[in-house]
Amino acid sequence: MAPVDGKGNYDYDLVVIGGGSGGLSCAKEAVAHGARVACLDFVKPTPIGTKWGVGGTCVNVGCIPKKLMHQASLLGEAVHEAAAYGWNVDDKIKPDWNKLVSSVQNHIKSVNWVTRVDLRDKKVEYINGLGSFVDPHTLSAKLKSGDRTITAQTFVIAVGGRPRYPNIPGAVEYGITSDDLFSLDREPGKTLVVGAGYIGLECAGFLKGLGYEPTVMVRSIVLRGFDQQMANLVAASMEERGIPFLRKTVPLSVEKQSDGRLLVKYENTETGEIDSDVFDTVLWAIGRKGLVEDLNLHNAGVLTHKDKIQVDCEETTNVPHIYAVGDIIYGKPELTPVAVLAGRLLARRLYADSDLRMDYADVATTVFTPLEYACVGLSEEDAVKTYGAEEIEVFHGYYKPTEFFIPQKSVRYCYVKAVAQRSGEQRVYGLHYLGPVAGEVIQGFAAALKSGLTIPTLMNTVGIHPTTAEEFTRLSITKRSGLDPTPASCCS
Repeated sequence: MAPVDGKGNYDYDLVVIGGGSGGLSCAKEAVAHGARVACLDFVKPTPIGTKWGVGGTCVNVGCIPKKLMHQASLLGEAVHEAAAYGWNVDDKIKPDWNKLVSSVQNHIKSVNWVTRVDLRDKKVEYINGLGSFVDPHTLSAKLKSGDRTITAQTFVIAVGGRPRYPNIPGAVEYGITSDDLFSLDREPGKTLVVGAGYIGLECAGFLKGLGYEPTVMVRSIVLRGFDQQMANLVAASMEERGIPFLRKTVPLSVEKQSDGRLLVKYENTETGEIDSDVFDTVLWAIGRKGLVEDLNLHNAGVLTHKDKIQVDCEETTNVPHIYAVGDIIYGKPELTPVAVLAGRLLARRLYADSDLRMDYADVATTVFTPLEYACVGLSEEDAVKTYGAEEIEVFHGYYKPTEFFIPQKSVRYCYVKAVAQRSGEQRVYGLHYLGPVAGEVIQGFAAALKSGLTIPTLMNTVGIHPTTAEEFTRLSITKRSGLDPTPASCCS
C-alpha cells in the first residue's frame, strides 16, 4: 500500500481519472492553487472502431458536434426560407455529409490540440492511460509503453459514461451510437433512432433537416425526466416536420441483408404485434452507463450504486480522500456545465480554503430539436408533487415568432409557460420555452429564477420587441382560468 503519512510521499497531490469537462476543470483549478496534478484519460474504441482525443464526451461526441450538426440543419432550413424573403436561391442546394463530417471533425481535433497545450502550459501532467485502483492511494495505469504505478494523496473520479446497447441479436454488430454518428464515413440514409431521450430526438431532428429519413422508436414516454406537456409538444412538432414515431415499441433483432441494409424486427408492447422494416442505419439512444467497470473501485473501498458512484454534498465518496464529479455520480444532472462547475468548486475546497459547494438545483438545459426546448427549475408535474396542485399556478401562452411570418413557418407549437406559487409572493418554480434559439432565451431567465424571480417581477419587466424571449413578460393567462392562451395580436 502507498504511504499515507504525508503529502510529500505521493507522486501527486491529486490524480484526476478522466479527461472530460469535469475532470479537466478540476485538474486545472487545482494546479492554479499550487497542487501537483496528473490527469489520466483513455478512450476505449466503439464496436465499429470509433475513438477520439482528450476532452471527453462533450467536445468529441456530444454537445459540440451535436450543436454543429443541428446548426447545419437549421442553415439548410434557412436557405429555403430565404426565397420567401427575396433571395434568389438555387433549388439544387443540398448538404454534403462527408464535407460536414470533415468540418466537424477538424474543429474537434483543433479543440483536442488546444486542450493538450493548455494542460501542458498549466503544468497538469496528462497521461493517456487506463487507470485502475490497486489500493486507496495507488493506481495502475495501462499505457502504450507498459504499466505504470501512480500514487496520490487525493483522487477525483470523472470518467463519465458511454451509450448503452440493447441485449438483442445484432445490436452491437450492426448498430451505432452517438459515439459513432458524428464521424460516420457514409451518409446515414434511412435511420432508425431507438430511444426518445434528448440525444435520440436531437439526432433525429438534425438528420431530418439534412435530408435523411429518421424514424424514432419510443419504448414508453418521450423525454423522460422533462415536463411531459412540453415533451409531447416537442414530439408533435417533430411529427409535423415528417419524423414518424413508433410508440410503445421495442426492437427485437437487427439482421444485415445481402444488400448491406439492416432488417429490424420490433414489437408493439401494448398489442404484441410484431413488425419489421429495413434501414440504412440503426442508432441506439437508449441511455448511458457509468464507466465504473475498469476502475477496480473495490480495491479502494469505493461503493457504487448500479453503474454510478454516490457522493455527498461535497462530492465525497464513502472513502474520504476519493471524490467524484460529472456524469459518473448518481442522481445529478448529466450536463457539461454542471461537471465543469462542480469540478472547479471541488478543487477550490481542496486547495484554496473555499467552502462553496455545487448547487445542483435549478440547472437550465436545452434540447436542440428542430424547434428547440429549454427549461429551468421544476416541471409542472414536479411542482404539483412538491407543493400540491392547489398551491401551483401555471401561466402559459402560445406565440408567433416574427421571423416565422414571411416564410409561413408553423407556429402551432411555439409555447411558453411559467410554473409558480399560487399565493403569497408568487415565486416562480419553473420556466419552459419551446421555440427558436431556446438556450439563448432561457439562460438569462435562469439567473433570475435562481435569484428568486416572482410572477409580479416578471409581469413588470418590459420586454424587448420583437423577440420571442419577451413572451415570458406577456404571460397573463393561467391554466386554471380556462381561457384561450392563443394570442390575437403580436403588438398589443
